[in-house]
Amino acid sequence: MMSIESLFIPQTLPLKSSSVDKTARKSTWASLKSPKFQTGPSRIRNFSAKSSLGFENGGFKQFPNGVGEKDGVIIVDHGSRRKESNLMLNEFVAMFREKSGYPIVEPAHMLAEPSIKDAFGLCVQRGANRVIVSPFFLFPGRHWYQDIPLLTADAARDHPGASYIITAPLGLHELLVDVMNDRIKHCLSHVAGDADECAACAGTSKCKLYGLVDVIKT
Repeated sequence: MMSIESLFIPQTLPLKSSSVDKTARKSTWASLKSPKFQTGPSRIRNFSAKSSLGFENGGFKQFPNGVGEKDGVIIVDHGSRRKESNLMLNEFVAMFREKSGYPIVEPAHMLAEPSIKDAFGLCVQRGANRVIVSPFFLFPGRHWYQDIPLLTADAARDHPGASYIITAPLGLHELLVDVMNDRIKHCLSHVAGDADECAACAGTSKCKLYGLVDVIKT
């Protein structure tokens, strides 16, 4: 089973044990139900491209239309009023940049800084003439089919020489099963006293076993 670290989930504390319209919406969910679903529809301007990510023998497989040196990648999440949550995206982006080898990778938040406009500008400033916006979301909800496209289009107006694409969200990928299972096992190990808190809930004291008494008190 693939470990959570190999899937770029930040782990800053050591473990003690190993371990836009209605039609568009309907077509999106229909594709998710299909057994052939791999990645959802992409929103694209000025060019067309095929999927650039695949897995082969446990590693990344290069496709002819992959990320090039003139491409900038923006990984965007929702954003939070909690500073620590926003900083975790920076950790993920650093891990993604190192693992992928892509020269231009920037973080962005929908509701915090840096914004999509900020990240788009940085990509172009660093030499990108194509920007790949990758949503750090599980499923194609409103943020994917409406909000992110609007924010990206607004950012692109300042850079008419750059094209962009908005990729599918994470979706139904079998490796996410391993992520979920790893997270469950880690939390159970923490409750049993065999593992420290993970980076996601460090300092929150949220990862604990609740009982009926706790529910009544709340």
